[in-house]
Amino acid sequence: MSAPRSDSFSTVDGTRLAIHRIGEGYPVVLLHGLFSSAVMNWIKWGHADRLTDAGYEAIMLDFRVHGDSESPRDPAKYPQNVLVRDALALIEHLGVEDYVLGGFSLGARTSLHAVAKGILSPQKLIVGGMGVAGLSEWNRRSAYFKRVIDEFDSIGPGDPAYYSRQFLKSQGVDRVAARLLLDSMTDLETSLLGNVTMPTLVVCGEEDEDNGSASDLAELLPDASYKEVPGNHLMSATKPEMGEAIVEWLRVTE
Repeated sequence: MSAPRSDSFSTVDGTRLAIHRIGEGYPVVLLHGLFSSAVMNWIKWGHADRLTDAGYEAIMLDFRVHGDSESPRDPAKYPQNVLVRDALALIEHLGVEDYVLGGFSLGARTSLHAVAKGILSPQKLIVGGMGVAGLSEWNRRSAYFKRVIDEFDSIGPGDPAYYSRQFLKSQGVDRVAARLLLDSMTDLETSLLGNVTMPTLVVCGEEDEDNGSASDLAELLPDASYKEVPGNHLMSATKPEMGEAIVEWLRVTE
């Protein structure tokens, strides 16, 4: 596992966000999942190394409230779709115009919001672990995570939310800030997916239904390829097949 070059920058409201970079070459900007981090999603399981071995530079953001980034507790720091604003701030900070944008789960959701609304314009898009319901039924998904936060101390083994509770704990996420972040997220109208015109890879675990149907999402995108990899939602991100599918698709679409 290669050691990343790590730095940080101030986003529009002054919050410090961490960036981790591995390799040299064409930039692939990667956004991680909820309660995770660049290390947990992209570095630990070798996906960033697979990209760099293929000649790309992996540029990985830690969202606010995640990883090495700050976790402000001021509600004013959480306007609607603040993560989309942070993603735009990252691209402006990097000064890149020609790049691939990729995300897993929350990162995929954020990427689709940004592209569908014309805020970001990558040359290609990678959407991991995301389906239609994860975009259009956010209140239901959000309620699950709010319960994990609100009932954190009473969720025990045998509870369906126990694994999520343990993952949240292991990542050291500030629960006060995390709850504010959850309230900042909104649904995306599926009609806007027609604006996602660049080549797109939708990649999802074969047992992953956490965010609804990924294959249905691929059908709604104008130029999408769909790929299944082993695992459920959490485990699919740890499998080598996830990174291999991304690299193979990037090569095929060069």
